[in-house]
Amino acid sequence: MTHSISVLYIYAADLWSVQQTSAHQLTSYCLSFAVSTHEPTMSTYISELQVSLNAAEELNLKKRGFNIIDGNLNEGTGGNYIRLWYKHGSVPITKVQVSFNNNMADGLNNAGYTPIKKDLNAGAWGDYLYLWYSQGSGEFDTPIVDISVTTDAANEAEKFAFGWERVACDLNRDANGNLIHLWLKREKKTYICDVTATDSYGSDMDLFEKGYIRVDEDTNRGAGGAYVFIWFRQTTDPEKALKEIQVSINADQHLEFQQQKYKQVSVDLNQGTGGNQVFLWYKKRSNPLKAIGLLLNKDVVKDDQEAGISVIPKNLNEGNNGCVENLYVNQ
Repeated sequence: MTHSISVLYIYAADLWSVQQTSAHQLTSYCLSFAVSTHEPTMSTYISELQVSLNAAEELNLKKRGFNIIDGNLNEGTGGNYIRLWYKHGSVPITKVQVSFNNNMADGLNNAGYTPIKKDLNAGAWGDYLYLWYSQGSGEFDTPIVDISVTTDAANEAEKFAFGWERVACDLNRDANGNLIHLWLKREKKTYICDVTATDSYGSDMDLFEKGYIRVDEDTNRGAGGAYVFIWFRQTTDPEKALKEIQVSINADQHLEFQQQKYKQVSVDLNQGTGGNQVFLWYKKRSNPLKAIGLLLNKDVVKDDQEAGISVIPKNLNEGNNGCVENLYVNQ
């Protein structure tokens, strides 16, 4: 542990002097680094989550030993003041998902995920949103040691920069409030080792049981058609990681990636919309991929790119009237 602390201070000094990092960023990095440089104990794992919708529920969770997380999950909507809570324990949470319709919930329920039965849009317009979590222990499960919330899109770049993993779904989805996201810090660095997509719900349980994480935002957002979701698995072994992901939005690009020996995910990400056929492609070369997700807010693209996020400039809703959606990756 002494060696880890020494390395931390050396690196922090270098970050301060060479890159002129802000004091707030430096503090955040030190805290993040400290989590990752010691052996986990039962007190470092996030083992249980809960949600409060009012002051009485907040008091009850405090009495039960839960810790509150900063940030109103209904910020900007005028709805209930909603807070997320957690407990530490010896059995870690390894997956966190969101459902915004009953079909999404069915697969999670059948796969044994634990639901938090509190609507995250309570008191506001918008979708009925629920959090779910799993305490898996398989090959594709890496313990979560910290959890955080952003209630302003301007704060997202800093989270990306310090290695946090973003849960895709806006927790104010269709409620016209602030852009709210949940962020996870894992015990070890993880890399994307597999990616797929679905345009129906029939295989959800099977994919969850095989260790996949669903990117909980529809690639056809606002365009009609099928609900299409991207899925991925994580590994702690960089040698098993995917190294590159691309998107094609027309026949010429489909052929180009095929000729370059990319592997294709067979599901059209624009399925049923009447727009262009849009496909995901991947291969193993270059630097390992650490994260993948969907980006709908163009105001944060520049900041996210400066934080090391690569935005693929292909609209997943190409050729229809849906939301402009881009895939992002982190290497």
